[in-house]
Amino acid sequence: MSTTVRAAVFSATGASPEIRDVVLPDPGPGQALVRMSAAGVCHSDLSLSDGTLPQTWPAVLGHEGAGTVEAVGPGVTEVAPGQRVILNWAPPCRSCWFCAQDEPHLCEHALDGTLSPYAELGDGTPVYPGLNTGAFAEATVVPVGALVPLPEGVDPAVAAVLGCAVLTGWGAVNNVARLRPGRSALVLGLGGVGLSLLQAARIAGADPLVAVDASPEKEELARSLGATDFLVADDDTHRAVRRLTGGRGVDHAFEVVGRASVVRTAWNAARRGGTVTVVGVGSHRDEVSFSALELFHQARTLQGCVYGSSDPVRDIPLLAEAVRSGELRLAEMITDEIPLEGVPEAFERMRRGRGGRSLVRFGV
Repeated sequence: MSTTVRAAVFSATGASPEIRDVVLPDPGPGQALVRMSAAGVCHSDLSLSDGTLPQTWPAVLGHEGAGTVEAVGPGVTEVAPGQRVILNWAPPCRSCWFCAQDEPHLCEHALDGTLSPYAELGDGTPVYPGLNTGAFAEATVVPVGALVPLPEGVDPAVAAVLGCAVLTGWGAVNNVARLRPGRSALVLGLGGVGLSLLQAARIAGADPLVAVDASPEKEELARSLGATDFLVADDDTHRAVRRLTGGRGVDHAFEVVGRASVVRTAWNAARRGGTVTVVGVGSHRDEVSFSALELFHQARTLQGCVYGSSDPVRDIPLLAEAVRSGELRLAEMITDEIPLEGVPEAFERMRRGRGGRSLVRFGV
């Protein structure tokens, strides 16, 4: 038996997706079939589609999702049919060198699933899963290691954003920067990850908490989620940030755009001895340069952040506590709820820097 579902299929780099039927095989050993309830549209999906990140075509993108297990393969005991789950697009192997160092976010095998087709088009053409999961479809087949049980008390309608945006943003603050109460923070870029990071910084006690975006329309949302100050991005941003922090700069600057120019702004806006955390996914052709003298003199720390240095099995229950308490507000980050056919428009909004998170809703 097999399952035929509607999916947003990308045929080539730069191509707009088409809604087509995709044929999913029955789940094999160690796999599960998940009927999707929602999928977030992440900037990493845009990076895959435009060639910034590698991808084999044709493919079903989408990696931030939640749904219900519909069937499991032979020998699967970790999840069961009827169970609500969140997708983990980087399932760790738990046995490589990085996993042994308690760094599952750097697992050598986390993206192995992207190298093999997981489904077919009606004519038998193999289809590849974007970032392992292929979430822009009514259902998907994934290894059980890519599933995390949905904690009680989290609305399934918005739980999808926990799987990437919130894990990445929350992890950047708590696992990577380790922001302490009373430290000043700057968030550059207010897409889904940036808005998650902003909330995490607020919960961690950042003060002041400065939000920056190219779109002035995001000020109200940024302030509602915790920003004490909002700036529209321009060539003077780093100076404006310094004026808000006694001329010193911030303790923590978070780059959530993925551009060399914004990394440089974050660097210039951080104080001497401060920390710059690069969360955005940029192009390998977009280079940042620093002089040897400033690296010495400024004594700043510049660090990358992959998936918030998170372990979803460990961290999603922690996030659920913040959701249940009302500290972490998921629904407010979602500015557009769309059907599957709305994915191309959601990509265009990301290109133009409009809105927060777009959420594909299935079965409505």
